[in-house]
Amino acid sequence: MIPFDKIFSLMRKELSNYPRPFVSEWAEIVNDPYSTLISCIISLRTKDNVTADASLRLLKKAKTPEQMVKLSEKEISRLIYPAGFYKTKAKTIRDISKTLIERYSSKVPSDFDDLLKLKGVGRKTAAITMVYGHKRADFIPVDVHVHVIANRLGWISTKTPEQTMDRLQEIVPKKYWYPINELFVRFGQNICLTLSPFCSRCPVSGHCKRIDVERSR
Repeated sequence: MIPFDKIFSLMRKELSNYPRPFVSEWAEIVNDPYSTLISCIISLRTKDNVTADASLRLLKKAKTPEQMVKLSEKEISRLIYPAGFYKTKAKTIRDISKTLIERYSSKVPSDFDDLLKLKGVGRKTAAITMVYGHKRADFIPVDVHVHVIANRLGWISTKTPEQTMDRLQEIVPKKYWYPINELFVRFGQNICLTLSPFCSRCPVSGHCKRIDVERSR
């Protein structure tokens, strides 16, 4: 049996002095489903600090779908630059905003499957919108850190983040669904790095199978 309580407790203790990633502060910076959805789209393949700055610049100009569609793609691009793929994201943000107005009465769907119907929204973005936007911990958002660490620990054996999300939701106690993304992102950024983890100072090394770890420090 996996000692989830012990592992999560050790991780929290170790990370108590490390900075929190931007995703964990979304509830403080953006406090509604629409802002969360837009910020998540900006965040894809983009560093946390860039995401934070870009999101705030854009959301100060447009915090609702109606306000967003009044901006041109060029203006949205300018506001979110230098986020990765900023031109593509600008089009996606404007298109989604238009769809929300036309099909959902300007409201972000609170149904996971409906979120996936929005062009440019994948399972990670939908899960983050549900958890951090709608405040419903019914899903586990999975990024590269969650995917790598869960497999490295030996909890699961999956090939894709989508598979990881499904498997984690089968085995992780529900009380950890909300904090697991923030905790694993911080752990992956500071200790369990993807390419060369700091196994020598990892507080959960005794509970880790070190799957596919070829080089460590």
